Amino acid sequence: MTDLAHVRYLWDETLMPADPVDQLVYRSNLLGRDRSTTNYGGGNTSVKAPGVDPVTLNPIEVLWIKGSGSDLATLQRSELVPLNNDLVLGLERGYRGVSHEDHQARLLACCVANGAGGAPSIDTPLHALIPYAHVDHVHPDALIAFATAVEGRRLVEEVYGNEVGWLDWQRPGYGLAIKLRDLVKSRPGLRAVVLGGHGLVAWANTSKECYDLTLTLIDRAMAAIDERSAGRSSPIFGNRTVVDLAPTERRRQAALAMPLFRQFASSQQRMIGTYRDDDAILDFIGSHEAPRLVQQGTSCPDHFLRTKQRPLLLSVPPDVDPMAVSEDIAAEFDAYREDYARYYHASCDGNSSAMRSPNPVVILWPGIGMFTMARSSPEARIAGEFYLNAVNVMRGAETLSAYQGLDEGEAFGIEYWALEEAKLKRMLPEKSLSRRVALVTGAAGGIGTAIVRRFVAEGASVVIADIDADGVMALAQEFGEQAVGICLDVTDEAAVDAAFKRASLAFGGVDLLVNNAGISISKSLVDTSATEFDTLQAVINRGSFLVSQAFVRHAIVQGLGGDIIYIVSKNAIVAGPNNIAYGTAKGAQLHQMRLLAAEVAEQNIRVNAVNPDAVIEGSKIFAGAWGDERAATYGVSRDRLGEFYAQRTLLKREILPQDVAAACFVLVGGNLEKTTGMVIPVDGGVASAFLR
Repeated sequence: MTDLAHVRYLWDETLMPADPVDQLVYRSNLLGRDRSTTNYGGGNTSVKAPGVDPVTLNPIEVLWIKGSGSDLATLQRSELVPLNNDLVLGLERGYRGVSHEDHQARLLACCVANGAGGAPSIDTPLHALIPYAHVDHVHPDALIAFATAVEGRRLVEEVYGNEVGWLDWQRPGYGLAIKLRDLVKSRPGLRAVVLGGHGLVAWANTSKECYDLTLTLIDRAMAAIDERSAGRSSPIFGNRTVVDLAPTERRRQAALAMPLFRQFASSQQRMIGTYRDDDAILDFIGSHEAPRLVQQGTSCPDHFLRTKQRPLLLSVPPDVDPMAVSEDIAAEFDAYREDYARYYHASCDGNSSAMRSPNPVVILWPGIGMFTMARSSPEARIAGEFYLNAVNVMRGAETLSAYQGLDEGEAFGIEYWALEEAKLKRMLPEKSLSRRVALVTGAAGGIGTAIVRRFVAEGASVVIADIDADGVMALAQEFGEQAVGICLDVTDEAAVDAAFKRASLAFGGVDLLVNNAGISISKSLVDTSATEFDTLQAVINRGSFLVSQAFVRHAIVQGLGGDIIYIVSKNAIVAGPNNIAYGTAKGAQLHQMRLLAAEVAEQNIRVNAVNPDAVIEGSKIFAGAWGDERAATYGVSRDRLGEFYAQRTLLKREILPQDVAAACFVLVGGNLEKTTGMVIPVDGGVASAFLR
């Protein structure tokens, strides 16, 4: 198709599989690539295909549908749910009305064929009862704009004529499916239906026809909105009441404010934060109409399940020092919590689940941008995407006529609906370091890399910092959204400050610091230059000081406590030859740890150390002159160093980077929460390095 001006047409006939179920996966992935077509985890696609009952071996019609909680963009065949469609249709005989939708939805599990796939979606009956082979249910911003606009039914008729029908808002379930089925029967020429406040359902006889129809309807909605927008003489959201700061200044303000926002948003559970300043967001939150529209809340159920019905719209000026108005900001968070509690208690009953955290997920600061808080970086980003969808919907609805959100009681019914909560329960369980952010210096070396990998595996978001820019970027690419890489010289005070600002923008703050950056030389006293001595002191001792100082300043604003781990060395305890510069620096670093532990405990910051010895695998230190010098000192060949170090220990075992990472995890994984000022030796047992 070449006549679509507003959407990307991605269908490639040469790539379409022959199998109808694989065609469904292909179509779904194309639809999911564009987040303005359907949001993350939202929407459903289906196909009805011939199958065989696994018990009777009789032929049946199988409804293949996207499982609840999976995402169209990444959908795989294993995430589809196959159901005996005759059984799904048969559920109508026992249907007792909308007050029994939960019971009806539970019966869908009895209709699953082959015992495969994920959990059936709440929208499964919509697909089953439509008498067409292929069905798309998506949440395009443009169509939801029609669905949430005042006089939405009339607007749909005006744009689509008799091709597209309308159903007033009703909670998803069997009752809505029956209404849709009856509407389709009464109007044979219908090709799709707009669900009030919700989204679009379209159907066709082939997969390509269904894809083409869905995109055509979205394109026409976008064209209609653009046409009306072009004819307006005033801004859609009214005149601007707040002037945006310049991009660099916005990011500076956001970095300063994020730890404070994170503190307030984490009053019940620690949150990870993200920041964005899209033009669409800035245009909305700085407008005259923003307070009215924010108060109305989002409408599409998929939106406010991720964002809460309403965001927090701050009233503080964009150019003010966040710390200078921290009490004012705290009061706005308090007012939000009180309003959320009112919202909950106004609609809850004896069957409602306990009130969730009353803290905002979305925080809007006019002139600066949008901050989102969730249990992980990907979920915080997704919440931001959803609210951007909501802004696009409001812009479209205000262009068409006027936006109207869901009634609070109905919104509560969706937010606390057991079937929707089931989606949350199907999320992967949280790990030991979930909701925590770590910054690791010297992260591109063997020990640093092992620590990063262990922390990420345990659920942490990690800031990977090292002076080796290429190494940092290569390591960061392993972890996607769960890590960011920063080229950092720990001796540069301004660079250290910038690193913490970058961490704040990426994840909301920092909870765990690992001081691992270091270099080494092996020379006698008379051969060590003053420059060499000073360089080791600068990287190991001054570097740890600067990064720890920045972390503590940051943690005080964040108000969530934290952990600092110093990766020191056996050489901080044991005296040996040709080691004056390195040993002195490590000794000072170890005592720095003790001093800091004694000072910052009142801020609930724990400070501990790990003393490794002779970690050769992956080591940048041993890969250079230090390895040659150590080998010469001990009279062994370079390739025998690991064996040599192992044989001089009590356990006779070589120390690996993973061993050091394991010790770091022990300190922060939750089992030593009342321990500070401790040193864990990871050296295979060196009696001369015993502390007691």
